[in-house]
Amino acid sequence: MELVKRSELLAKKKHAGQFRKNTNMPYSKHLEDVVNRLKSLGVIDEELLSAGWLHDIIEYTDVSFENLYEQFGNRIAVIVSSLTKDKTLPRKQREKAYNIQLKEASFNAKLIKLCEISANLSDIRNYDASKSKKLREIKQKRHHLTIIKKDLINADYPKIATLLETINQILKRNGQRSITLN
Repeated sequence: MELVKRSELLAKKKHAGQFRKNTNMPYSKHLEDVVNRLKSLGVIDEELLSAGWLHDIIEYTDVSFENLYEQFGNRIAVIVSSLTKDKTLPRKQREKAYNIQLKEASFNAKLIKLCEISANLSDIRNYDASKSKKLREIKQKRHHLTIIKKDLINADYPKIATLLETINQILKRNGQRSITLN
């Protein structure tokens, strides 16, 4: 668990003072929610749990891929990188590139993304944003879920279905269609 603790400490240090978009929730709470969801699925792989703590660190802090690679190795750096949007691209192009990135990401990266989507949708009720902005966020999360869902079918984590049920309840409450794993 030393690896997980090191990644948690780095994530909390680098995200210190940051808050989730449209909320007053410390960013570290979001990271903790993602890791807790991974654990609730039965994930015990230390590198995967570490990547859960670090999944936003390249995108929102001064930590680079190279820094992660040096401190945590190739597997964690690659997983985190595959979940990182390229901020150098214009917004529309960035989203298009990110969708391709998600589609080509490893199963482990998609598992973290599922947990992140779940955490984000659970927090949506706390967003200090207009109804239309919240709906845009929900639709984007749903879209990302449609990209990764086929790789979550028949996974060795039976509790994925439970997590998806919770996501679907939130989607329905907000007038969106459910996502099925078939």
